[in-house]
Amino acid sequence: MAADALNPLRGILFKVTSVVVFVMMQTCIKSAGPDIPAGQITFYRSAFAIVPIIIYLAYLGELNGAFRTASPFGHLKRGFLGIMSMMFGFYGLVHLPMPDAIAIGYSSPLLAVVFAAIFLKETVRIYRWTAVVVGMIGVVIISWPKLTMFEEGGMGSEQAMGAAAVIMSAVLAGFAMIQTRQLVRTEKTATIVMYFSLSGAVFSLASLPFGWASLDLAEALYLIGAGICGGVGQILLTESYRHADVSTVAPFEYTSILLGIGIAYVLFADVPTPPMLIGTAITVSAGIFIIYREHQLGLERKAARKASPPGA
Repeated sequence: MAADALNPLRGILFKVTSVVVFVMMQTCIKSAGPDIPAGQITFYRSAFAIVPIIIYLAYLGELNGAFRTASPFGHLKRGFLGIMSMMFGFYGLVHLPMPDAIAIGYSSPLLAVVFAAIFLKETVRIYRWTAVVVGMIGVVIISWPKLTMFEEGGMGSEQAMGAAAVIMSAVLAGFAMIQTRQLVRTEKTATIVMYFSLSGAVFSLASLPFGWASLDLAEALYLIGAGICGGVGQILLTESYRHADVSTVAPFEYTSILLGIGIAYVLFADVPTPPMLIGTAITVSAGIFIIYREHQLGLERKAARKASPPGA
């Protein structure tokens, strides 16, 4: 492994910067307003993300190799799941307070643990199952005030639909994570990133016949900015994994909720509610525990490999 791959501080810096840029992306989408269809938002997010990604891969000298793949169907599945997750997530983002949308989205890695056990036959022991259950209780606490059937509007209210959309987004993102785990066995990171953005732009075009909004200059600039931020954020996230283990940088994902609360309060006058704060604390704690257990299990597997010489 290269020396620069063992620089946890640099990896953390890249991770935190990626979180900031992704929150900027969400802020741009939120600022564009609730009247733009989710498919149209997804197109701009995917298409304009390609620009910084191409520049980055060209700088690394990996642009030509990024298009070579041994699993085109795998990329199509990853792209479809990811784009559907994005569309549901963007719908929820524009119809919910931003911190709530971010916090409910934290259920995605919890669901990925469940799907990995079911579809990849990964061993998940009682500690992680408990963390998943506790984390999902946190998501229910955040979501329940929006999903309740007894308030005005019931499940037909905008916030109820938004919360349901973010939950669906998290489910689809969990499946997308499983597909990505399968792709990384044979595919380069550059290839996965490139095909995801390309497939996202193509798949989201399918929503065009259902009606896209006419954008004014400000709305167009917000959506273009969201796309560029999405591409830059993906690059920074990839760089963070070059310099540190996933278990080292992953907990810093949760800094996004602090940024989200601050930005939502200043720009959109969204005040965090007690259920949102309590549920977020529970979900974040469960997520950090799962990351810790993954790290511990990784150390145990590494120690077992060292203790068992080849051919033993």
